[in-house]
Amino acid sequence: MLVVFGFMALRCLPAAYANGRAVPELASFVPLMLIPAAVCLALAILWHRRVLIVVAAFALAVMGWWHKGYFIPTARVSGAAQAAAAATADPSDSVARIMTLNTRNGNADAQEIVALCRSRNVEVLCLQELSDGFADELSQAGIDELLPYHVVSLGASEVNNGGRNGIWTLAPMDNVSRNLLSIETSSMPAASIVVGDRTLRFVSVHPNSPVRGAQGLWASGLSVIESLAEYDHNYVIMGDFNSTWDHERLRSLLGDAFVDAGEQSGQGFHMTYPSSSKIPSLIEIDHIVYAKNAGVVVSDLDAVAISGSDHRALIATLEVQ
Repeated sequence: MLVVFGFMALRCLPAAYANGRAVPELASFVPLMLIPAAVCLALAILWHRRVLIVVAAFALAVMGWWHKGYFIPTARVSGAAQAAAAATADPSDSVARIMTLNTRNGNADAQEIVALCRSRNVEVLCLQELSDGFADELSQAGIDELLPYHVVSLGASEVNNGGRNGIWTLAPMDNVSRNLLSIETSSMPAASIVVGDRTLRFVSVHPNSPVRGAQGLWASGLSVIESLAEYDHNYVIMGDFNSTWDHERLRSLLGDAFVDAGEQSGQGFHMTYPSSSKIPSLIEIDHIVYAKNAGVVVSDLDAVAISGSDHRALIATLEVQ
């Protein structure tokens, strides 16, 4: 239980003390502490250890409160929206299946990505860590038949965070930007599309990781994304945020302006990293974040493994309400 409380203490650190490498890495595993805390509670009950029962129950209660949105839904798409998204990809209705994936420097299997988009009726696809030739691989695999409009960001800055980011859509794009805001590492492409009666502005993001050197860029990159709250758009921000709900920096990014679909849907955790390895997916660093007052709801999430990538694809259903 001392180990459990140690991880919980890391989550409570203010942003000024939560940068660097060790704290962000360790804080990512806070949800996993629910397991040893539950085991300790069961053993304490079995052994009639009253103090340990109180301590373990307290830890579980606090962590349950922290993560209540993962178990008690705040917002969910309707059953009709789920059925419509499963039936067909229709750019004229008020529902869209959306997906994000880190391609691991363009090593993800392009044909698997296209096949997944086809089978799940994906209408908006955000990709990160694109190599220079990966867009061509996607075209050869048939992405243009499903999602004919796309934008790929400018090249990475001097601090290379895995190439470029891109967006592919079924509906025509408007107000396209290859570099929405100045940010170290990979640029953030953006494009607006109409879903139902709402114009939504999609952004594909990949702020710097805290483990790749220049750890200070981790916090500054998330701050750049946070600044989108100052602009008058209905944002849907998708990508590899290199942070989890248990990082104070991500919660600060969300603030009063944005919500995290995973934390709102009440569908449990959707661990996305690592993937395609002997180690199971243990942390949730890929997110779909959207403006709280955009008049949309995103839920019905699923994390799917893609060959060649070290991240799982995160798929969700978006409904304009």
